[in-house]
Amino acid sequence: MGGIAGFILGFFSLLFFYPDYSPNKRSEINEQKASKQIIKKKVKRKTMKLRPVKFQSLRGWHQDDHLAAFFAFQKSCRYFLTRQLRSHSSINLKRFKLCKEAVRLKPTHKTQAKQFFESKFQPYRVLTPRSLLTGYYEPEIKGSRIRSAEYNIPVYKRPTDLVSLINDKHRAAKNHQLTFMRKKGEKLEPFPTREMIEQGALNNQGLELLFLKDQVDSFFMHIQGSARIALDDGSYIRIGYDGKNGHPYSSIGQHLKHAYKFRGEQLKLEAVKQWLRENKSEGQKVMWHNKSYIFFRELNDAQAADGPLGAEGVNLSPRRSLAVDGSYHQLGLPIWLDVGSLSHHGKSGFHHLMIAQDVGSAIKGPARGDIYWGSGDKAGLLAGATKHKGQFTVLLPR
Repeated sequence: MGGIAGFILGFFSLLFFYPDYSPNKRSEINEQKASKQIIKKKVKRKTMKLRPVKFQSLRGWHQDDHLAAFFAFQKSCRYFLTRQLRSHSSINLKRFKLCKEAVRLKPTHKTQAKQFFESKFQPYRVLTPRSLLTGYYEPEIKGSRIRSAEYNIPVYKRPTDLVSLINDKHRAAKNHQLTFMRKKGEKLEPFPTREMIEQGALNNQGLELLFLKDQVDSFFMHIQGSARIALDDGSYIRIGYDGKNGHPYSSIGQHLKHAYKFRGEQLKLEAVKQWLRENKSEGQKVMWHNKSYIFFRELNDAQAADGPLGAEGVNLSPRRSLAVDGSYHQLGLPIWLDVGSLSHHGKSGFHHLMIAQDVGSAIKGPARGDIYWGSGDKAGLLAGATKHKGQFTVLLPR
């Protein structure tokens, strides 16, 4: 759906469905440093109803740019091959074998890439009556390394006493409960909420990573979970998710609808931002309604060179990386999306081979996904206009 109506619905995706993305294993490392006594609650991968189908039955399969999908898949394979196999399941062993082959290949045409996917994978249709595709992006924001009257909104790095209770990739399955807590002596206690942190709960701890100009920009950066920062000295850096305070994510969009009776045009992204800025006191309370708070880290040059990092640990590829529910899907595997109603991408809709490379606290269900659209305002408009039903087909190694 295009036009203004599509953007309004898409903005619901930003406020209602897209929170808290996580890009790496840093949280596990910090957890071990904080306490060796903390044991994560293992979340078992849930089962899906699947039906085998033929590639020829996938609408738009022959027209897609499989080369772009292959390069995104290759990133996942390179990362997968650097990890020690935690499970010697059939799918992992098959994936290990085909990834070794994939990283050696240097296809130059989409036909070659198409043949690779068709020969190495079997497509399975996800059978579920409920599906939802939304979008996300990497915002670009001005910032400074030094606090000043102009730049006075802190971006905090991860506190050393923060410990994770579950594998971060499974946060969607546990968003109703605390997923991180604070280690205090031999006990655990809830970490401060967004309101408490913004009122000074982390002052004088040396946790300031950067400073931003605007509280609203900061809030929406937390929703996206990453950002490209234009520093006041003319340089650029990327920052990414490095844990959260553990409180469940809650939507301010839903809160504005129910508590403030916002409707239609009022829920457009820029309209909400303007209202939050013009009504600072009330707007602050609305943002505090979301108790979840994100901690960030600065990516080094090598990590930041090719885009933001996803939960799998690889750089995201615009229009090819997909955030999924990690309790259903294994990160790094291909998923075919058929979203005929997504007309703002093109008249024929969105029919593309994606790679599951990210997760999110509200990305919950076997046919629930977030399309990564890229960086900057244009990508933000596409992300904001994405809220559609779609068909998922997972590609599993033969």
